[in-house]
Amino acid sequence: MAAYLMAAVLGALVPGPSDEQPDGGAVQVLFLAGPIHYDILLPATAQTREALGFAEPAGVPITHPAVEWVLVGWGAERFYTTTGTYLDVNAGAIWRGVTGDRAVLRLDVLGALPQDHGLSGIVLSSAEYSALVARIAAESDTSAALDHPGFTETDAFFAARGPFHLFRTCNVWVGEVLRASGARFGAWTPTPYSVRLSLWWHQG
Repeated sequence: MAAYLMAAVLGALVPGPSDEQPDGGAVQVLFLAGPIHYDILLPATAQTREALGFAEPAGVPITHPAVEWVLVGWGAERFYTTTGTYLDVNAGAIWRGVTGDRAVLRLDVLGALPQDHGLSGIVLSSAEYSALVARIAAESDTSAALDHPGFTETDAFFAARGPFHLFRTCNVWVGEVLRASGARFGAWTPTPYSVRLSLWWHQG
């Protein structure tokens, strides 16, 4: 475990390869931190609504005029879909998350955030943001939502591409999609601390 955590620190500091994009424009992306998991908050621009519009038939009101942010989360199917709160965590879900499980994408929407929200974020160029949204949309099997009631009145789960396991966690995925956009980010960020450290080191 000590070696894993040390590698998580080094992985956050060492930049991973990123897809360089042209400069120009400025789009802010925010991050919502939980005890073990980071969600990405995308501004509900016309581009975001179009790219993630596949979620609308599943009950995610992407196009509603009151929506200002789209929440994107990625995780292990059994753990993510059975854990409304951390009190719901069971040993089977944890074991599947460690040893390997199918991945799922969760989408939800938010209205205006308070001005003092205190969330960390990064600013991407227009080209970088386009690449980020395209990568997130490509991560999902958009044909249909999972048969799951969700955790709010406005969220839905979708099957995602690729596996989840101890070395490819939800926080690693955050780094993957950010680097795919062209953002400078740590090569391997398996823990929330890795994400925080990488944001501070590479984007601070």
